[in-house]
Amino acid sequence: MTTTLKIGALSKQTDVAIGALRYYESLGLLHAQRGNNGYRHYSSEAVHQVQFIKKAQAIGFSLEEIGEVLNLHHKGNTPCGLVQSLLQGKIAQLEAQILQMTEFKAELESYRDRWASDQPQPSLGDICPLIETVNLGS
Repeated sequence: MTTTLKIGALSKQTDVAIGALRYYESLGLLHAQRGNNGYRHYSSEAVHQVQFIKKAQAIGFSLEEIGEVLNLHHKGNTPCGLVQSLLQGKIAQLEAQILQMTEFKAELESYRDRWASDQPQPSLGDICPLIETVNLGS
């Protein structure tokens, strides 16, 4: 007889909430057999799959991306090429975000420095004359 785990046991072994396991199943990331009583029964391989999902999430993969990787694996393919491609995309995205954040930081420092030396006088209806000087530039 094959050893199976109920959802509570899988949750305890993987330290993943039952609701998350159900969600993974609804996305097709995890598969369970239903008993006559309606209980979910997971194979012992499910522990490894949930641990894989957690590791992939820890390095920034979305559940959709994890699903792509698992689908390739289930088809008998080694998905490492896809993983490397997705990872390279994440690195490029982070580089763009770092550049954007660096530019935004410089803009904020410019406001700070300008406001430290130039205190604009409030006009009628101004809430804060400093913020009123910000150019939204479309």
